[in-house]
Amino acid sequence: MQNAMETIETIVMSVGGSLIVPDQIDSSFLSKLKSFVDTETANGRRFIIIAGGGRTARRYQDAAAEVTELTNDDLDWMGIHATRLNGHLLRTIFRDTAHREVIKNPDDVLDINPDEKVVIAAGYRPGCSTDLRAIQIAERVGAKKVINLSNIDYVYTDDPRTNPEASKIEIISWADFRALIPTEWDPGLSSPFDPIAAKEADEKGIEVAIINGDKPEALSNYLNGKPFVGTQIS
Repeated sequence: MQNAMETIETIVMSVGGSLIVPDQIDSSFLSKLKSFVDTETANGRRFIIIAGGGRTARRYQDAAAEVTELTNDDLDWMGIHATRLNGHLLRTIFRDTAHREVIKNPDDVLDINPDEKVVIAAGYRPGCSTDLRAIQIAERVGAKKVINLSNIDYVYTDDPRTNPEASKIEIISWADFRALIPTEWDPGLSSPFDPIAAKEADEKGIEVAIINGDKPEALSNYLNGKPFVGTQIS
């Protein structure tokens, strides 16, 4: 099975919950995502798509916090289940081509027939975000690149909403990127990429491209080795 995997290009792609459910479920984005992936799989690519939790997770976390004191595990588990709900939404959209189950444990990807062109994944255990699951899955299938679809065009040197001097980053090393973000995971962390996942990607030599999910041309350009709007971390 491993040899079969190596004969087809496998794209590992994390889709942020901010794209799936920015406020209400964004069916327009989902339609564009399906169209893009259907076209690419018809051209011979295979996609493993990891769903994020986004605002759905935060709404549950905020509501629970108003009623009782929460631990980080409580917050993480609500986030994990939000990713699974979003993942099931994606699996349903791709039901004609996707593996029949949403995978949680990254190891399970090795048991899936590589002829299945779309695999949907979600959160597994507390202590990190789905960014880490994307890196772990990439390592298991031998992919050296991970696409992180979010609602931003670039990573910046600081938060551009509060610092007008922040500048966009097009290419950055893992060492420099990790210096910009916290070193520890927190369920409420706002970071372009989970620090635990960043450490793992750095150690495994996996490149990450952060791309705005509303710009499919940027995604297409990256996949085809062309200049793209986004941030490349390697």
